[in-house]
Amino acid sequence: MGSAYGGQWKPAKSEDERFLGEPGEIKTSYDKKGNRIDTKIGEDGRATRERHYTDHNKPWAHTNPHDHNINWDSPKPGIPNFEKPHINYPDGNVPEFKYFKEAGYMSMVGTNSFEESRFKTISDFKNCMSRNGEVEFEWNGKNYSITHPDKISISEANKHDTEKLCNTADEVLEYRVGDDRLRDVITQVTVWSRTI
Repeated sequence: MGSAYGGQWKPAKSEDERFLGEPGEIKTSYDKKGNRIDTKIGEDGRATRERHYTDHNKPWAHTNPHDHNINWDSPKPGIPNFEKPHINYPDGNVPEFKYFKEAGYMSMVGTNSFEESRFKTISDFKNCMSRNGEVEFEWNGKNYSITHPDKISISEANKHDTEKLCNTADEVLEYRVGDDRLRDVITQVTVWSRTI
């Protein structure tokens, strides 16, 4: 029981603080576009589930809202990992996101700066992909989304016909964003939202 701050993993960025807290707490944060994220803290002080109030510009693959279970065992032990598949609510029957009665409170988490959200290296991006992170970014005036419905999905925002399904982060990095390969510009894109 208690807070997980004494464990190995510590938040590196403002938004990462949503993954740790008091047992039973629900933390609310917002990405740079104003989309709400609720994160449920489990009995051990670590996040167990997250609700995203956005379709990540992929209405064919995500409902608004949708949920993600979070585990701390795989694929990278000791750190928050988003499980696949995410949980959609196509019929509109979205269950209440309840907190434990013992804690019964919500708290707010800060939003990352653009510098905190950007990918510093290709390894940073690959780590995000290996943990099923979702990303919304902009390059040369166009918006793109990366999600993990089953495989890794990348597309221009709201354009299903531009979607590419990939097995690995390296395949995603070969995706063309305008005239550029993502691999060549991933450290330069403007990251609007990044779950991990």
